[in-house]
Formats: sequence, structure tokens, C-alpha cells
Amino acid sequence: MDINEKALEYLKLEKHNFFRSEVEKLLNNGDENELKERFYQDLSFGTGGLRGVIGGGFNRMNPFTVKKATQGLANFVLKSRLGEKSAVIAYDSRNYSDIFSLEAALVLCANGIKTYLFTSLRATPVLSYAVRKLKTDTGIMVTASHNPAEYNGYKVYWNDGAQVTPPYDSGIINEVNKVTTDIKTMDKDEAISKGLLVMIDSEIDESYYEMVVKESLRPQLIKEKSKELKVVYTPLHGTGTVAIETLFNRLGMPISTVLSQREPDGNFSTVPFPNPEEESAMELAVKQAMEEKADLVIGTDPDADRIGIAVPDNDDYVLISGNQLGALLTDYIFRTRKELGCLPENPAFVNTIVTTNLQNRIAESYGAKSFKVLTGFKFIGAKMKEFEDAGKYNYVFGGEESYGFLVENSVRDKDAISAATMTAEMTLWNISRGMSVVDHLNEIYKKFGYYKEILISKYFKGISGAEIMNNLMYTLRNETPVELGGIKVDSLIDYKNGTTKVVSSGEVLNNIDLPSSNVLQFILEEGSIVTARPSGTEPKIKFYASCCSIAGLEISEAKKSVDKKIEDIENSLQKYLN
Repeated sequence: MDINEKALEYLKLEKHNFFRSEVEKLLNNGDENELKERFYQDLSFGTGGLRGVIGGGFNRMNPFTVKKATQGLANFVLKSRLGEKSAVIAYDSRNYSDIFSLEAALVLCANGIKTYLFTSLRATPVLSYAVRKLKTDTGIMVTASHNPAEYNGYKVYWNDGAQVTPPYDSGIINEVNKVTTDIKTMDKDEAISKGLLVMIDSEIDESYYEMVVKESLRPQLIKEKSKELKVVYTPLHGTGTVAIETLFNRLGMPISTVLSQREPDGNFSTVPFPNPEEESAMELAVKQAMEEKADLVIGTDPDADRIGIAVPDNDDYVLISGNQLGALLTDYIFRTRKELGCLPENPAFVNTIVTTNLQNRIAESYGAKSFKVLTGFKFIGAKMKEFEDAGKYNYVFGGEESYGFLVENSVRDKDAISAATMTAEMTLWNISRGMSVVDHLNEIYKKFGYYKEILISKYFKGISGAEIMNNLMYTLRNETPVELGGIKVDSLIDYKNGTTKVVSSGEVLNNIDLPSSNVLQFILEEGSIVTARPSGTEPKIKFYASCCSIAGLEISEAKKSVDKKIEDIENSLQKYLN
């Protein structure tokens, strides 16, 4: 079909007036460029699900694309699972999330799959928890995480509570790609009357809250000194408000929420990006913290799976990176468990290949076995399942550099809610020993060496974007740089082929035992690591760089040395991007 024919075909299939009217208007106005963007391809159902700009068209997030994807998921569940089938669905504060979640639920119900649907918005970790608690075959979270307001998405979970991994991800993709117009659905009232649609809320919430409270490592410290801690919190117009406020109240820890960002708002009206990684997103919370002289600033993204923090440093507040917070929590959790005698046998720590090795060194110093997995929290979830099935290791903590952490075992995705309570506890513990969070971080650097990481991202939107990114990865893979930032490249790890290439000799080793992924990692001679990875959810490519100093150096001297290496590496990478 040509573009106009595709648009007319979409109008036959889409039932929602808002999305129909968008396409009708484009056709009437003859807006060929916008029509091409919306119809040159179908919105891709990837290994994690759907994510795209909200709007009418086959290349947009709308009720039809959601129903099509859900029919494919239903087909896969019916083929691969035995007995009575079930699912659970939650959604966040993004525009049309409630509509998309109901449409998905009614498709599942029409296929005979009993579906639990939350009555109002919930956080991603609560959905993961619900999959395990209700023992469903699958789960759906309608969210676009921390993307800009024009996006929405749809993440698929399997029966272990983690996002789908091989072979289930490719199986679902195949089924989704087979779906054309044969999509089943049914009336909501009929689905409820037949027991196929079950609305849920407090029965999951209460169980989840109890779990988080029990995960506290120093409840006595909280009981005795919690009033000494001042916390400012922003949910960035997302789902975190009720859960965070409820848990801090139950733990007896005072919390002050940024009122202008407290209510759900799919337009995220006070922030350009609802991402706690961004300084602009945390600006109002930091301003309030300065006024209230808070000890800790916490921000969570719209679906409350990512957490960002800021802490006082002299007369100002500094943002703590995901790598730094992960190091702080690793040290606090393993140190505390060891001191209190509650570190399990064969303790395990898990992070991703683009996350700082500082965390692995900390965990190993307390006797833990550390594991590296591919980027994406679903691979941490898969490793947890592996531990559970084999019984050899006991998961204690894990995370990724992109502000995602899991401090407990009952959820199988990153959980900013339980991470928030643990971060507050860690801050209170530092106060109790006369230290700040920054002091704690410098204590770690003194012992293990100063580490610094940067992330460089560049968007490549539109039809040509994918081709540009593919060409860039091809060049890096086949014309391996001999140096980056003036430092010789020792080896190239290609996670797509599972190989390590020794640059000086050209020798290629088949030594990478991880699923295939389009990621390249350059190991520099003095130990710095540079990673190139096209995003799986957005039209952008990411470069990660990590450098460190030797242990024992004065912090100022270590920072000067590492900052210079980071600057030189960044300049090299910018040449490739330009």
C-alpha cells in the first residue's frame, strides 16, 4: 500500500475518535510528510514491548496498536501456557494510559485470559510484585518510563515478575507480527460479569507495603532517630506519591513533597523531561530542600522504577549519579548485613556491563560473588530466577547505571519505592555516625579508587535515523579505533558475536557467555572502559565511558587525573557522533 492507502486502512480499524480525527485531518490537509512519519512502518514490538509517540497511525501508540500487540501476546500465552490463563495490568500517569490498559485487558479477556486490572495508576514495581503475588502467566505495564510527554509505551512481563527475556521475547514478537485485523475484544461490563475482568487495588498495595517495611535493615535506628532526617520528595507528576508518602509515614520518617509536582500529570507541565537523572527535573525539589535544609532530595520517574537523589555538600546540593548511588547502596547493604550477621550464604550482587565496576569491587570486598549482565533490568531479573532455580547463590542487591535498583527479592524489576526507603535509611545511618552522604562516597573512593563515568547520547529521529546508527556501529565494529582519548585500545568486546578481539594482534576469542546484543565495549590499556550501544527503546545511540584512579590517592589529586582522561575520551567520541 502507499501511505494514503495505509492511512485509510487505519481509519477502518481504529475505533477511538481522537486518534481517527488526527489522521482524517492529515489526509484532508494533504500533509504528506506527517503521514509518512506515521505510516512508513508499523510501530515495532521489540524485546521489551511497545514504545512510541502517542497519536493516530500504524507507527504511533494508540488503541489499535495496543490491541494488535495484546492479541499477539494473548496468542503466545494460549500456545505456551497450560491450564487456566491469567494476566495483570497496571498503568502510570501518562496520557491515555488508562485507555490503553483497558483496551489491552479487554483483548485478553476476549481470548479467555482472566485479567486483573488496577483501578487507578500504579508503579511499575507494584505490577511486577502483583505478577508474582497473583501467580499470573503474564503482566503488562502501560508506561513510557522517563521519556518525554508525547510518548507512551507497553512493557510485557512473564510469570516470574521480570520483563520477558529469550526465548519468550522473540516468541511474543513473532505472534504480534502475525496479527493483522483478527483482533478479539469484548465489552467491559460483560467481561466483569463473566469473571474475566477483575478490578484490584488495596489487596496488592498492602502486601507490597508490608514487604518494603520488612526490608529495613536498621529498624531500631529508624525508630530512635528518624525525626533527625529531613527528606524532600518529588514524584515528577508520576505514580510514586501515594506509595512513597505511605511508606515514609509508616516508617516514621518525615517527608516533604513538592506540591507543584505531586499530582499526576501526563503533560509533565513543570519539567521538560520527567527524568530524575536530569538536573532540570530535580530543580524544584532542590530549591525546596535548600529552603527546608533537607538532608536528602529524592525524585522518582513517572512509573516510579527509577530514583534520583541530591544531597547537601557545603552550602549547595549535588546530584548523585546512578553509578554513585549504586555504590553507596552496595556498601551500605553489604556492610550492614555483614555487621548484623544477616548476610546470606553465597551472597550475590548483579549489575550490567555498562555500570561501574566500583560496585562489583565493593560487593566482592564483603565476600559476595558479583555478576555482569546485558543492559536492561530484565537480565538482572533473569539472573535472579537463575539463582532461585539453581539454589547456589542468594541475591542481595543489584542495579544499573540508569538509576534503577532492586534492594529486595519480591520484585523482579527496578524499584524506586523500596530504593527510596533504603536510601533514606542509608542517609540516616550516615548522620548517626557524624557523616554526610558525600563523606560516605569519599570514604568509598579512598578505599577503592576514584571512579567517574559519563554518558553521551545522540538522537537520530525519522526514517534515516536507524540507518545512521547502523552505519556508525558498523564502522566501530569493523574499523576498530586504535586509541580513544589518546589511550591505546587494548581489546574490543563484541556482545553481538560473543567475541573479544585483541587489537594489537588481531586475535579473536569466543569468550563471551551472554545473549547476543548489539553492543561494543572498548577496553583501554590503563583500564578505562568505553561502551557503544544503540538504545532499544528510543531512536538514539549511547556511549558510556568509565575511568578510575588507583586507591589511596587524595580525592582532589584523583579527580584531576580522572577528569582529564574523561575529557579526552569524550572529545574522541564526539568526533564519531559529529
